[in-house]
Amino acid sequence: MNRNLRKERVGIVTSNKMEKSIVVSIERRVKHELYGKFLNKTSKFVAHDEKNECNEGDTVKIMETRPISKNKNWRLVEIIERVK
Repeated sequence: MNRNLRKERVGIVTSNKMEKSIVVSIERRVKHELYGKFLNKTSKFVAHDEKNECNEGDTVKIMETRPISKNKNWRLVEIIERVK
C-alpha cells in the first residue's frame, strides 16, 4: 500500500523552549492582488523534535505527519544548517 505524499517545508527555528518541540517559521513572498507590491508572509509551524537537537536560528526541513498534540502535526526530518 502506498502512503500519500506528505508536505515538506524548509524554515528557520524561532523557538526551542518546549520539550521535544520547536517552532519553525517559513517566509514567503506574495504579490498583493490589487497594488502589485510584494509582501513577506510568515507561517509558523510547531514541529516534533524527538531528540531536542535543534537550536534557535537553525535551518531545518520538516514533514507533515499525524497529529501529535493539539497544534503539533509536523515533525523534524533533518537539520540542514546549524547556526554559527
